[in-house]
Amino acid sequence: MKSTLLFDFTVNKKKNSVNVKREFNSDLELVWEAWTNPEILDQWWAPKPYKNKTKTMDFREGGMWLYSMISPKDEMHWCKADYKKIEHQKSYSYIDNFCDENGNVSEKFPNSFWTNIFSENAETTIVNITIQYESLEALEKVIEVGFKEGFTMAMQNLDQYLESKFKLRQQNKISSKARVCSYLNFDGKTEEAFLFYKKVFKTEFIGKGIQRFGDIPASSEHPPIAEEIKKMILHVELPITGNHILMGTDAPKEMGFTLTKGNNMHLCIEPETREEADRLFNELSVDGNVTMPMADMFFGAYFGEFSDKYGINWMINFQNK
Repeated sequence: MKSTLLFDFTVNKKKNSVNVKREFNSDLELVWEAWTNPEILDQWWAPKPYKNKTKTMDFREGGMWLYSMISPKDEMHWCKADYKKIEHQKSYSYIDNFCDENGNVSEKFPNSFWTNIFSENAETTIVNITIQYESLEALEKVIEVGFKEGFTMAMQNLDQYLESKFKLRQQNKISSKARVCSYLNFDGKTEEAFLFYKKVFKTEFIGKGIQRFGDIPASSEHPPIAEEIKKMILHVELPITGNHILMGTDAPKEMGFTLTKGNNMHLCIEPETREEADRLFNELSVDGNVTMPMADMFFGAYFGEFSDKYGINWMINFQNK
């Protein structure tokens, strides 16, 4: 895992443009998914303390992404992306506009033309972003209102989301033997729930016990964990009946998580071989909704995530030796 990631932000006033080069500690497939899947985009796109919420997304040439950025006072600022050209896992371009909730463009704000180019480099992926503005005045206004700072925070949101969700899973698996786990998400009540389950099933926590968001090592790659989040549960494992494993985590809204009934539980299968991981993923996901294709992750696992055709959420997680 690379410790120092490329981040270059350049303003070109002669061309009325901004160029951003940003490196991520993930493979191309995962980074592309993070930029083009609305469920994942809603987790990181808006700079804190704003939240992002997608109304509709049709990711195809001629399609549109309609979303709102919601302020701490629940004020909704609507935007839309009209997709122009898409080359799968290579690049996509779109026109970005402020609008109303129905996608009607606001004439008060100038639009911008975005081109995002993705390239894989060893264990990392670089996204090269060019944003073209209509005039120098429009460019200067965007810079003046803090676009660089806000976009930097969004990139850090994505880093932090990936790290908090996946990094410690490798450390918690104490055996290479195949197992099936249920992965539960809570809105700050993970500790309360798991202490209750522990009492009912009369078992003990395994792995590293209760791990909290405050246990994530400090790093210049992401912003500090807020005090109100540090005591929340990052990861916990508890054997129940028949040695079935319950895993759990808090999904704090302060970090951009949107928890609803239906996305708060996954069945997590940890097979013994990479081939079995592929077989399970390919067969279970038929006619379903793939949110993360199987790929080698920076945290040492071969991982994928999807909902099957019946709406059941699954994770396939093979730990590379």
